[in-house]
Amino acid sequence: MKSISVLVTAFAANCAVATAHHPSGSLVARADAPFPTIGTAAWHQPTYQGCYNDSGTLKLNTTRLNTQQTMDFGHGPEKDFGVSMGNCQGWCTSANQTNPYKVFAMSEGSECWCGSEYPPLSSQTEIKNCNIPCSGYNLDYCGGTELWSVYNLGYPGVVHSKPKTSSTSAASSSTAAAKTSSISSAVSEPTVTTTESILPDDSEKKGKSNTAGIVAGTVVAVVVVLSAVGGVFLFMRRKRNKEIEDEHRRNAAVNAFVGKPPSTSDGMSMADARLDPVLVQRRLSDGSIADNQDYSRRILRVTNA
Repeated sequence: MKSISVLVTAFAANCAVATAHHPSGSLVARADAPFPTIGTAAWHQPTYQGCYNDSGTLKLNTTRLNTQQTMDFGHGPEKDFGVSMGNCQGWCTSANQTNPYKVFAMSEGSECWCGSEYPPLSSQTEIKNCNIPCSGYNLDYCGGTELWSVYNLGYPGVVHSKPKTSSTSAASSSTAAAKTSSISSAVSEPTVTTTESILPDDSEKKGKSNTAGIVAGTVVAVVVVLSAVGGVFLFMRRKRNKEIEDEHRRNAAVNAFVGKPPSTSDGMSMADARLDPVLVQRRLSDGSIADNQDYSRRILRVTNA
């Protein structure tokens, strides 16, 4: 009997171990599986940091359901063995070599997240809330629904990220305040709407008046320029006419002095009687003017009345 009981106990233990390591995503963790305890971050060793209901700045690295099928998760074909604490640690360690991640976390039982900050401290909740077994190893707890089991990758001094809810609440409060102010202004001050409806008319009137002013100014400027041009033209024409009249008077005076009608040409035309061939022969008998006299000036003649 004693040997039989030993065999039964050994068989039960083997069954429990086989169940715990069975690669099936539908398995449930054993009832006596202990929850991890929060530890102090130390160099080069992972330590549990608690259960959080906010991912903070963490980024999703991969999702694996332990389908036992060969799939491509972004690094070439590999077999899907699900998510476990050890797997997630390895993925986050090798994910960013230039700027290594300092934190990893599991969620929903099949998600692995990586980052360099813990989620906001205000989002930390009870450890027992992260109670979904990992899809790759059901003795590990991989968070819960909208819950993250967070671990430190071996870097002391990691800080918590700022809560997202603060900006969300501030935005919602500002939105509510804006809605409240707009509603109150619309109800208590209906004249504001009237004022706003009048402002476009005033602006339109101002725009029209400005346009009319510009057009009027342009017309006045054109009129002034044309008047100036016309004035200059009339002045030059009058000056030219005066010069012609003066020249005509001079010609008439000279011709009157010589005794010949004024010429119609613009230039001065004077005919000396001494150049007439007929008068050259008859100059002495006809009483032609003497050559030794200066006739450039008028001669005063005295006659008997």
